[in-house]
Amino acid sequence: MKVAVVGATGMVGEVMLQVLAERNFPITELIPVASERSVGNEIEFKGKKYKVVGMQTAIDMKPAIAIFSAGGDTSKEWAPKFAEAGTTVIDNSSAWRMDPTKKLVVPEINASVLTKEDKIIANPNCSTIQMVMVLAPLHKIYDIKRVVVSTYQSITGTGVKAVRQLENEYDGVKGDMAYKYQIHRNAIPQCDVFEENDYTKEEMKLVRETQKILDDKTIAVTATAVRIPVVGGHSEAVNVEFENDFEVGNVRQILHQTEGVTVQDNVDTFTFPMPLYAQGKDDVFVGRIRRDGSQPNTLNMWIVADNLRKGAATNAVQIAEYLVANNLV
Repeated sequence: MKVAVVGATGMVGEVMLQVLAERNFPITELIPVASERSVGNEIEFKGKKYKVVGMQTAIDMKPAIAIFSAGGDTSKEWAPKFAEAGTTVIDNSSAWRMDPTKKLVVPEINASVLTKEDKIIANPNCSTIQMVMVLAPLHKIYDIKRVVVSTYQSITGTGVKAVRQLENEYDGVKGDMAYKYQIHRNAIPQCDVFEENDYTKEEMKLVRETQKILDDKTIAVTATAVRIPVVGGHSEAVNVEFENDFEVGNVRQILHQTEGVTVQDNVDTFTFPMPLYAQGKDDVFVGRIRRDGSQPNTLNMWIVADNLRKGAATNAVQIAEYLVANNLV
């Protein structure tokens, strides 16, 4: 089982390697891939050193699976070339997510849509993954009508440059800016670029990807995405209107029984999800579960997850695990 990790030297790529090692993914040969400036450098995986190679070299090595985390432009150029060589690509960028010919997969929800013919598989956006992990089991029972979500997103979603900006600002040092404004002691109501409708790409990903993953275009979604000076993970305040009424206790029970979801919801002991505790973990955490008293059949929740793990690396590795387990590669 040859596995290529494209973008192996980046922030998500490093977590990808960590998750592959932790989960003992059955790799016989690791192929770390990065841009030309990183070719020849060494990375360590499970105590062994591997040399970073370029794209064409990796294709020529014919990996069974290539996990991409190298940006949309790179994916658009190189993912089809890997696929043509027989490699199954799991892509972490936004390049293929809304392509009607590509599957958008969260394994706990819709891995069953995958076949051997799927040579490019899209990994959803980090903020979408954690939200649909909680919404999917509730949608099956109560039928979601509308979702209003406000996100509080970690700077790690932007990358290393943003982490350095926060550290510099914290230390009072001038340096490169990942954002137009300071992020220390601030909240920036912009994640990604603005589209023509005045919503950001991040906000529209939550709309479009939720409908595609849950396979229901009738679900209305509206989003506001905010960047905050946090490292551990993304948080979301989610308001969900259902077609059918619910008991809050039943909602908690459904989520308790959902694979990959941990309920942390006890106001008496001040138990609720926080990025401080989600960091480094693979589950999606949900709490502050309560009825919205302002209108019928509506629920409020607070959802937190490590955006580099379940929001990116872990989800991609889980897709690879499903492919192997079901002989799809």
